[in-house]
Amino acid sequence: MSNKILITGSGGREHCIGWKLQQDNPAIELFFAPGNAGTSQLGSNIGNKSIPELISFAKEQSIDLTIVGAEDLLAQGIVDQFQQQDLAIFGPHQAAAQLESSKTFSKDFMQKHGVKTAAYQNFNDYQQAQDYLDQQQMPIVIKASGLAAGKGVIICQNREEANTALREVMVEQTFGSAGNEVVIEEYLEGFEISILSVCSGTDIVGWQSAMDHKQAYENDTGPNTGGMGVVTPHPFWNDDYQQIFDEQILQPTSAGLAADGLAFSGFIFFGLMVTPKGMYLLEYNLRLGDPETQAILPLLESNLLEIIQSSLLQKSVTPQWKTDSACVVIVAAEGYPASYVKGTAIENLSALNTPYFLAGVTENAEDSGTTLLTNGGRILCILGLADDLASARQIAYENVERLALPKSFYRKDIGLRINPLA
Repeated sequence: MSNKILITGSGGREHCIGWKLQQDNPAIELFFAPGNAGTSQLGSNIGNKSIPELISFAKEQSIDLTIVGAEDLLAQGIVDQFQQQDLAIFGPHQAAAQLESSKTFSKDFMQKHGVKTAAYQNFNDYQQAQDYLDQQQMPIVIKASGLAAGKGVIICQNREEANTALREVMVEQTFGSAGNEVVIEEYLEGFEISILSVCSGTDIVGWQSAMDHKQAYENDTGPNTGGMGVVTPHPFWNDDYQQIFDEQILQPTSAGLAADGLAFSGFIFFGLMVTPKGMYLLEYNLRLGDPETQAILPLLESNLLEIIQSSLLQKSVTPQWKTDSACVVIVAAEGYPASYVKGTAIENLSALNTPYFLAGVTENAEDSGTTLLTNGGRILCILGLADDLASARQIAYENVERLALPKSFYRKDIGLRINPLA
């Protein structure tokens, strides 16, 4: 059993991963790079470090295992570089990480291996993209190909919105170099499902289904965010969907990883859309989703560290789950996902009687003690756990109201969607 574990990242996901690992294995020592005010309650935050600095730290501290939380280091090849130094690390190598870091690579992989996905075209030339766009039916989806912190997908309802979005992404570089290449994709009408899973070589074991809420405001309006809340299990999921997912999405993905030499040990996330025409894969993420992690890991009865260690040995494990439901509500800073307020004091955490995970929160040490201050767009998430979804929602929202955080907002309809296909 690993005793010293390093987790990279600074969000609620990393706080939750550390929390789950510590619950299962109280004797472990945790380090976070860079971490946040929540992770500092579980272990040591070591600050922002480059990959060479992380390698040096892992060697100096005799780290037994590194778990990569966020996607940026995966795209930079942290797994390859750690493995070259014989350091144990859980996550995809740089070639496999392209399934998330490049939407054009990802879509081409899906098409090549028969994974059902929306019709699309890739472009790295603005005028060619514009000419193609002029010929398409609306609505349509425009995606920055590179990593954009969950915000690089724009659903355009009409031609004016589409032209504006394309110009902002490719010309004005709203998402930086992530917009050097774009995917223009068929719009799919239906409902989304998130499936987290573990890949052991090329053998993928799917976890529980979840329903994420990406848009900023109630009734799925406003700009896309990194996620404003989630419930699990997904209220619309059933055995038929499970079979379709296994046969049309998971198994072709596994076969594609084998065929293309992309085997790895790590997490893989499937973002699905269920429509009247069937189930489609929207995207892969090559790490745990945020905020799905904060709802799913508290329901995992199995030891997460044992699952990870088995995967590193390319042995797959079927996890055991609690029968409860979970609801996670994100409290975000006023203005998010655009320019948002920072520096608001968080004073009522002691009033909460349910688990919570901090994200955009920093510590400010003063003579009178340590004050927690908001420091990010998504500040924290509050978890409700109960026998059923309605009760889980009630617990989560009662605690959100207890928090009473100034200069913040949250969606009041997490988990209330009606199945449009019913």
